[in-house]
Amino acid sequence: MALKSTVYKVALGISDLDRPYYAEHVLTLARHPSETDERLMVRLLAFALFADERLEFGRGISADDEPALWRKSYSGEIDLWIEVGQPEERLLRRAAGRAAKVVVLAYGGRSMDAWWLREANALAKIGRLSVLALDEAQCDALKALANRAMNLQCTIQDGQVWLTDGVQTALIEPRELQAVGAR
Repeated sequence: MALKSTVYKVALGISDLDRPYYAEHVLTLARHPSETDERLMVRLLAFALFADERLEFGRGISADDEPALWRKSYSGEIDLWIEVGQPEERLLRRAAGRAAKVVVLAYGGRSMDAWWLREANALAKIGRLSVLALDEAQCDALKALANRAMNLQCTIQDGQVWLTDGVQTALIEPRELQAVGAR
């Protein structure tokens, strides 16, 4: 018997002073049985960082032809393709062929550092690609906020992300490994 996804309900208030963008989002996230709370929360962080009325979650781990998140123009072109984790160069090259901009929000501690050392030269050749990295302590703080019913407030200013559920607060400072254009 196949395992079913776990559903997470999220009320997310975003105050992004860097863009500026201010909105309340009610989200339903499905966590695939093979997905960790860490990956789920990194996807949610990616949503907060790039929030827009047209930003959508992809089908997830089980779909090779869709990203973790994406934003399409009103005419259907892919404006933004967001991956989380340590995607293969081949996937990112294909994404850059389909989207105006590709962003990776990398995490994974030492394995992420090894991934970056191995892939950095090849990824530098992908002109539409930005890579941001989260350290292990930041991911642990994100995981601590994971709950099946979340009510979170997110404040973004000067590249710092403050995410709180009213009891716990996580300070996230994504490190830029490769930059291309502005979000």
